[in-house]
Amino acid sequence: MSDATPTPTATPERPQLPAQSPPVDPAETAVASEKTASTGKLSWWRGDGGDGAKRNLGLIGVLAALIVVGAITKPDLYGDPTWVWNNVLAILQLASVVGVVTVGMTFVIIGGGIDLSVGAIVALAGVWCTTVATQSYGAGGMIFTALVVGICVGLVNGVLISYGRLVPFIATLAMLVAARGLAASISNKQTQVSSSTFINDIAARKIIGVPILVYILGAVVLAGWVLLNRTTFGRRTIAVGGNPEAARLAGINVRRHTMLLYALSGLCCGIAAIMLTSQATSAQAAMANLYELDAIAAAIIGGTLLSGGRGTIVGSLLGVIIFATITNLFAINGLSIEAQNMVKGGIIVAAVLIQQFKFKSVTRLLARNRVTTTT
Repeated sequence: MSDATPTPTATPERPQLPAQSPPVDPAETAVASEKTASTGKLSWWRGDGGDGAKRNLGLIGVLAALIVVGAITKPDLYGDPTWVWNNVLAILQLASVVGVVTVGMTFVIIGGGIDLSVGAIVALAGVWCTTVATQSYGAGGMIFTALVVGICVGLVNGVLISYGRLVPFIATLAMLVAARGLAASISNKQTQVSSSTFINDIAARKIIGVPILVYILGAVVLAGWVLLNRTTFGRRTIAVGGNPEAARLAGINVRRHTMLLYALSGLCCGIAAIMLTSQATSAQAAMANLYELDAIAAAIIGGTLLSGGRGTIVGSLLGVIIFATITNLFAINGLSIEAQNMVKGGIIVAAVLIQQFKFKSVTRLLARNRVTTTT
């Protein structure tokens, strides 16, 4: 027999079994589930879902601060409940026309665009619906004309941007100039008086003490909220504004949707044209001046991102009401329009800076510091 040690044959390595976890204590499981349930109630508020609610509460706080300022500066007026109620209605009526325009602007900005021509579209729709030929068809013909003109001009903007590949800023800026020029040409640079009693009474009539213009604003805001939050159109708008390429790969026709967004903005401008014509009982090419800036500013301070992909209709409405309250506050205190515009400009800058700072990063920092202190 040989003394040589036999060479061991190679054997395949056995797969290493995962380490078994220690048995779970039912009591610990119950405690963990209770903690999850308690924190789950606040997860919406602490997460992205609560950002809109936080912003809206902040805007309500700003409105409350403005009311306090008014009560301090004019205690005799704010001490009269009747005057306060009438003043609230006046603020809402003042915000109604710009509020309707802002709803359409909010959709456009959420979709990743911008519309600088909304004021000019309101003027063109108002002038076109108050021509002698249009007024001969009565109030129905005037309303139909204003809506069709607004939609058609909005579609032109959408086609130029979606299929013409023009930058929204350039396309809508060109439409601003063109629509104002066309309105001046149609009206021959004259003020056109509305002879329709039905149209003129829209701004004068009240239902249960509330002006009809406020009801129109409420209806448009409600329709815009449902369209943005409860329909496929709204979800597609957020997707297109957040990431157009990802939306295209997901099967969304980005070009067509963008065109529809500008048509929607034009529709809101047509509604606003009827409301503004009713307030002034006339229309001219210079009407709705700088409405585009008021609408953009209201949407921004309401939480709508200029880069697109996020925004709320309720926030935009609160932004419009804040600006109307500032205008009202300056008027009852006899302050100049120049000072009012400077305050508005400061609010816009502050809103954009807050958006860039991102409130969520602050909450994360505070949470990180809280964890560090507890450990």
